Amino acid sequence: MTNQPVSGNDLARFAGISSFMRLPVQADAAGLDVAFVGVPMDHGASWRSGTRFGPQQLRAQSAMIRPYALQTGAAPFDGLQCADIGDVAINTFNLADSIRIIKESFDAILAHGAKTITMGGDHTITLPILRAMAAKHGPLALVHVDAHADVNEEMFGEKETHGTVFRRAFEEGLLIPEKVWQIGLRGTGYTAEDFDEARGWGFNLVTAPEIWHQSLTPLADRVRESIGGAKTYVSYDIDSLDPSFAPGTGTPEIGGLTTPQAMELIRGLRGLDIVGCDLVEVSPPYDPSGNTALVGANLMFELLSVLPGVPYR
Repeated sequence: MTNQPVSGNDLARFAGISSFMRLPVQADAAGLDVAFVGVPMDHGASWRSGTRFGPQQLRAQSAMIRPYALQTGAAPFDGLQCADIGDVAINTFNLADSIRIIKESFDAILAHGAKTITMGGDHTITLPILRAMAAKHGPLALVHVDAHADVNEEMFGEKETHGTVFRRAFEEGLLIPEKVWQIGLRGTGYTAEDFDEARGWGFNLVTAPEIWHQSLTPLADRVRESIGGAKTYVSYDIDSLDPSFAPGTGTPEIGGLTTPQAMELIRGLRGLDIVGCDLVEVSPPYDPSGNTALVGANLMFELLSVLPGVPYR
């Protein structure tokens, strides 16, 4: 019998322990197909802070989500054993040590055979997660949805920050370059060639203006065909969305994706061999309404719904 979220008809949604979608809480990933885990960290961010509070509010806003996706027929909790295993105990005074702790924590989770859906935290967290994933699965395909490519050489002399993640992942051989898709990129840059280097590595870049006013289902078809059967990681930065949908983030950029586009893109990834996902850069202090976290929590449910093994009714 698989775990089920507590029903709002059995216990009011504003009551009870705060876990993702009000799932059971357990200390580790033993016996799980999917472990929801938080990484409450913001000391890898370069502009607005506050993502340390992201996992807490993503859990709170997820209380409204019901277990069946009526539009798609996905019934993830009928096929996958899921639980919330709490937060990684990062070192809030030391970024390098936090990166080490995250890598070791995910090594332990993956040793149980669970897939992970991670609540950030700033985007720095994805690098140690990818290190753990690649250590288990080998180089990965990547679907990275973001306003920013995060391929800086360094930031203030630091090699490991939220803006350097995918350069380090490329350099370390964690990724299959021709199966990396970066979607939603936009905004201003430091030079006219900011995106060219990653294209030279083999990355597939899709800027936001290329997909304005379009359904993203055809793009998802291209991504799925390109990646094929490769082990795949999905990293979703909430700032990929236009700030009108998700203002509570550290580095907002106008002209982003809409929520329907985000849902189309994620739903179109069904069929990929996804081994893990994250939802990062939710900064609750910049959105007191909680709407950004509400959007993020729903996108996490969409990601859960396209994992291998999810039954469709």
